[in-house]
Order: sequence, then C-alpha cells, then structure tokens
Amino acid sequence: MRAASVLEADEGRLPVVASEPQSASGLATRLELLRNTLRPTPHVPLAMEGMNLFAKLEYVNPVGSIKDRAAYWILKRAAERGEIRDETTVIESSSGNFAAALAAFTRLVGLRFIPVIDPNISGAYESFLRRICPTVVKVEKRDDTGGFLKTRLQMVKHLCATTPNAYWTNQYGNLDAVEAHYELTAAEICADFESLDSVFIGVSTAGTIAGVSRRLKERYPKVRIIAVDTEGSVIFGGTPRKRHIPGVGSSIVPQLLSHAKIDDVVSIHESDTVEACRALLRTHGLFVGGSSGTAFAAIKRYASRMAVSNRPTVLFLCADRGTAYLDTVFDPAWATRLE
Repeated sequence: MRAASVLEADEGRLPVVASEPQSASGLATRLELLRNTLRPTPHVPLAMEGMNLFAKLEYVNPVGSIKDRAAYWILKRAAERGEIRDETTVIESSSGNFAAALAAFTRLVGLRFIPVIDPNISGAYESFLRRICPTVVKVEKRDDTGGFLKTRLQMVKHLCATTPNAYWTNQYGNLDAVEAHYELTAAEICADFESLDSVFIGVSTAGTIAGVSRRLKERYPKVRIIAVDTEGSVIFGGTPRKRHIPGVGSSIVPQLLSHAKIDDVVSIHESDTVEACRALLRTHGLFVGGSSGTAFAAIKRYASRMAVSNRPTVLFLCADRGTAYLDTVFDPAWATRLE
C-alpha cells in the first residue's frame, strides 16, 4: 500500500521529473496513450464590476472534472515506477470526482478499482461508479467531525490490508497530485495569461492549490493565491461541523496543504455557495458545481480588498459541471436545509 512521491518538499522550484526509460510495460504504455485526452481547458471572461474576471473551465476534462488531471498523473507515475501492474487493484476514498476519474482511467487500461464513497456523493456519480466498478464500498457512519472522510479512510486501510496487490492512490498525501497540477493545470494558466493579480482556488485535498500556487508564484511573483474553504471544514482551523456539499472543505488537514503557497483564506457558508452557483448560471451562463460556486462567492466577498487603481486580473477554477448537483445545490427544497 504505497503512494510514492516524486517531488521534493523544499520551498524552491518543483523539479521537472523525467521519466526513466521504460522496460516496455504494457500498462505504462496504455496509460501514456491516455495523455492525449488531457487537452488544455479553456478560460472565459465574466462581466464583473471592478475587475477582469476569468473562469477556467476544468469540467472540459475528459471525465468531467479537474480531478482527471491528478488521477491520470498518479496512475501514470505509479506505473512508471512499477508500483502498479496489470494485477493491481487500485483503491481510493472520494466524494465523487476523483473516483469517477479513476474509475474511467482504470477501466480504459484494464485495472480493477474499488472506490470508497459516502452518502454525500451525488446519485449520478454513485450510479456511474456502480455501473463500471465491480465493487463499490459505501460507508454510512459519520466520523467525530460530523463528516465521513475519516470513516472512508479507515475503510481504505482495511481494504488495502485485505485485498491482494492493493494500491492506494492517496489523493490526500500523494505528491504526484501536486506535480499533476504544476505540470498541467498551472502550465496552461501561465501560457494563457501575461499577468495575474489574484487566483481563487477551492481546497479539499489541497493537491490543486499546491501545484498551481507553486508554479504561478514562479511565473507571477506578485500574484495573490486565495484559498477558498467552506464553513464546517477544519483545513484552516475552522470548527468542524456537518457539511453537505462535496468537493470543497475537509474534516482533516490534508498533508499536501504544506506544499501550497497561500496568501489568504476565505471561508464560505454553504448557503452562499448555493446562491453563487445559481448566479453563475443565471448571470454568466456557467452551469457548475459546488466548489466553483464557493470560489465565486469568495471573489464577491473579497472584491473590495482587491480594489486598486487598475482593474485587477482575477482567475478562478470551475472544477466540475453542475449536473451532479441538480438534486442538491440546484434544488430549492434541498437548499432550505442549509439556512
């Protein structure tokens, strides 16, 4: 049960890691062919008073979310190092997007995958996973923070101990996830923007903000990286409580957070996330999920603090589509529970 790291933990530049010559592993070759599916995702301008605002549409990724990048990269690097082989069973805890990405990629290259999910997962994601994964484990018991993450992780450890040839991708601590966003997501941003003043990034496992922040700080030394969390999350020292919207926040402090370069943190109530998701649809024509709405709500709250003589250039990431949130975020009856 190993999720090895290929990155250095220093405070300097993340090294570009060259792949060692392959011994023609069939699995590694099949994974390399999937690289072509990870095309650059577009950014679009949004009308916003006082700033030049852009949204990077990560839901254009092949399986439908920003998690595609980390899922692919973790599998690729593990295969290159010989940590996963054709007989490996991949195991992971996920609230939806990462499990969907792993399920698709492992299916395409012939690996077995066991996702560990909880009741907060959308019905659409759960149905998808049960259709293509031979085994899906759903935990029902809340942990001591009111969430399910610790319970899911306990189940992952149990499965890894009892499943032959198990490999835990460990999206919460695997530095390959940081490298994925450094080499892919952030590289695209740097190619698209001459300058950036502020970037708002929702935090859950912290892989995205760690990889993106490190590269953007190299390219734009004055850029401010604003971490976006949700109330009830403990990532930045908040009081834990029950949360309902997956994809942002956490009931543990993720290991990867220590690799991020963060200038400020904004914590958003889930009711504000709901309103922001609906505003993005009504006003800007973007049908996006919970973490995207949380980031947009943070931008609106933070706007007065970004006021400068020139209009700042501001970017946020739209991690996934709103499709999986039709029964929750976009359902008025459901949303009344958050008030």
